[in-house]
Amino acid sequence: QLQLVESGGGLVQPAGSLRLSCAAFGFTSDYYAIGWFRQAPGKEREGVSCISSRGGITAYADSVKGRFTISRDNAKNTVYLQMNSLKPEDTGVYYCAAGRFSCVLSPAIFGSWGQGTQVTVSS
Repeated sequence: QLQLVESGGGLVQPAGSLRLSCAAFGFTSDYYAIGWFRQAPGKEREGVSCISSRGGITAYADSVKGRFTISRDNAKNTVYLQMNSLKPEDTGVYYCAAGRFSCVLSPAIFGSWGQGTQVTVSS
C-alpha cells in the first residue's frame, strides 16, 4: 500500500507560517487524491484540505480558507500544505492521506495515512 510521510511541523508563533510536506513512497502519487487532516488533543480528526490526483481540484475547510494553500509536485511524489497566518486553534497533529477518488474531507474513506507531524502555534 502507498506509504506517506509527513514533515515540516514544529513550533511557530501566531501569525507565522509553516510548510508541511507529504512524501509518497512505494507508489507514484499521480493517481491519488491527497487530503490533509488534523487532530487536536481530545477532539475528532477534521479535514483541512485536499487536492485531486493531478492538482486540478482543491478544497479547504472554512476555518483555513484564505490562509492555507495545498499544492502538489507529482514529479517529486510530494504534496505540500503552505500554512500562513497561523492561529493557536490550528494546533494539532497533521496527517496526510491518500485515496483513489476526488477531493473529500472525510477521514473515513482514506485508506493510506502518514504518521503525522505536530504543529504547535503558541507565543
